[in-house]
Amino acid sequence: MAVALANKGVRATFSYAGRVSAPRMQPIAQRVGGFGGVDGLAEYLIHHSISHVIDATHPFAAQMSRNAVGACARTGIPLLALTRPPWRPRDGDDWQHVADITAAVTALSGAKKRVMLALGRLQINRFAAQPQHHYVLRMIDAPKARPTLPQHSVIVARGPFTVPQDTALMREHAIELVVCKNAGGVGAEAKLQAARTLGIPVVMIDRPSLPKRSTVATVRGVFDWIARV
Repeated sequence: MAVALANKGVRATFSYAGRVSAPRMQPIAQRVGGFGGVDGLAEYLIHHSISHVIDATHPFAAQMSRNAVGACARTGIPLLALTRPPWRPRDGDDWQHVADITAAVTALSGAKKRVMLALGRLQINRFAAQPQHHYVLRMIDAPKARPTLPQHSVIVARGPFTVPQDTALMREHAIELVVCKNAGGVGAEAKLQAARTLGIPVVMIDRPSLPKRSTVATVRGVFDWIARV
């Protein structure tokens, strides 16, 4: 999205949440950090004379998306969500759908397994409630504090990953279960294809519910919206 805006000469600002230590540089102006809720975002939009808001956050960044809906409703600025379609199970998949992290932790009750947590770093310590498992954690940045999981391995790597890479990783670590969020898109789908090939079950965390908003799945759809709004 940022590259397409830059190529068309559209003035835009890319806002990062600040979750990783070295975010990728973008070809448009960028900022890092929160806004201060609905009030802070509304003030930012007015102060910077923003004419359109594109919510291209991760599908699980629910609070930011809710804030965008609230701030745009308050200011009257048009809002569009650019969202990757969710993954759907295919033949050969063994998925258990759960509503949230709490349900995912509960789903891990039972005998010990080697579990790949493909969740990022913010919520992994909640799985300490199921200490019988060995957890394999793949993160963009090395954790600043040691995870509280009693048995774990940390792999520091930045995607996107290929199917051969994820297949090799799962074999090397003898993964028996994958836990992930339904982020959608192709950049993180390799782990699901690898799990399908290896016959590994997946605990799939469904997306959170969000307020009603206009949504597209392609960059072209965003430009069509900008042209008519």
